[in-house]
Amino acid sequence: MPALRINHVSVHAPDLDASERFYTELFGLERIPAPYFDNPVRWLKVGDTQLHLFQRPVDAPAAHHFALTVDDPEEVYRKAGERGALDRREVRRLPDGSAQFYLRDPAGNLLEINSPDADALDRSLVGELVPIGGEEGGAPLPLEFPAAW
Repeated sequence: MPALRINHVSVHAPDLDASERFYTELFGLERIPAPYFDNPVRWLKVGDTQLHLFQRPVDAPAAHHFALTVDDPEEVYRKAGERGALDRREVRRLPDGSAQFYLRDPAGNLLEINSPDADALDRSLVGELVPIGGEEGGAPLPLEFPAAW
């Protein structure tokens, strides 16, 4: 039987309050009831999927990430920049015309932000788009993240 969808993603969050504020203020996620676990958790709703924040003494993986598609990428980019959360200021234009950029949450988790129309972005805010390879050319998308990630 095939899977229907991804139900949730779990990431570590040593400071649950800071991580919850990050996700609620930047993306409008809402807290939902969570069961009792032996370690503190917070569950947040994002569309039909959930983001689970768990408090454990572990480091964020360097390149593991999850992605959110947003309807106002410029606002997310601006707010993330104000918080110092942009992993790099680079915004990429993918071969299908979509845009992507990366953030780090308060726990250091890598988060990819996607938007369906790169060409609609305000270049005075996000800068020049970095074209990523495809049939139309551009830089190759690295299979491994740079050392800074």
